[in-house]
Amino acid sequence: MSDFARLSNRPNAPAVLWLVGLTCIPEAMFTLLGADLIGQGNLRQVAMVYGAFWNGLISAGWEALYPFQREVMFLSYAFLHGGFLHLIGNMMAVLALGGIVVARIGQQGFLLLYVLTSIGGAAGFALLSSSTAPMVGASGAVFGLIGAWKFWEWQLRRHTGAAMGPLWRSLAGLAGLNVLLWLLLSGLLAWEAHLGGFLTGVAFAAIVTPSLRYRI
Repeated sequence: MSDFARLSNRPNAPAVLWLVGLTCIPEAMFTLLGADLIGQGNLRQVAMVYGAFWNGLISAGWEALYPFQREVMFLSYAFLHGGFLHLIGNMMAVLALGGIVVARIGQQGFLLLYVLTSIGGAAGFALLSSSTAPMVGASGAVFGLIGAWKFWEWQLRRHTGAAMGPLWRSLAGLAGLNVLLWLLLSGLLAWEAHLGGFLTGVAFAAIVTPSLRYRI
């Protein structure tokens, strides 16, 4: 068994399951309630207008539709998705990674990491993207979980003297996957949010778990 396998896991932690369930609610509502809700057109479109991340509110001086929209959208976008496939892909990743995070920093730590990396993903998009299209999805947080996970793998490999090659190859593969998806999606991949979330996750793990013995 490899050193990497020694990273503990707590699958099906309540905080992870509740977060996934909460994130699934909007997409379920969009599907079940359909169009023309209370005369405001398609419900998904209404949610995007009010909850997606809009770069124009920051970089182009657009007028907010409600108080603190500029601040709220740094988190609300992570609970909206472009469809069931988008949602399922992200939530499967959260379920797979959430147990590793909970095992290391507990359920409250997992929720804090998820929130901060969602914000970090939005910040990355705001700083690096010039797009004025709405940005939605939990992938910024997903890459934040990956960032923390990879930091802990690096930490473990350094502690045990294990080779770092597999870690660097996995990171290269992650970068390559983003490039491939960006090409397949004709540039509609928010890689900026992925990068922002990943770096936030690495920074969070480095600060709150500076050693293998330290757990919050």
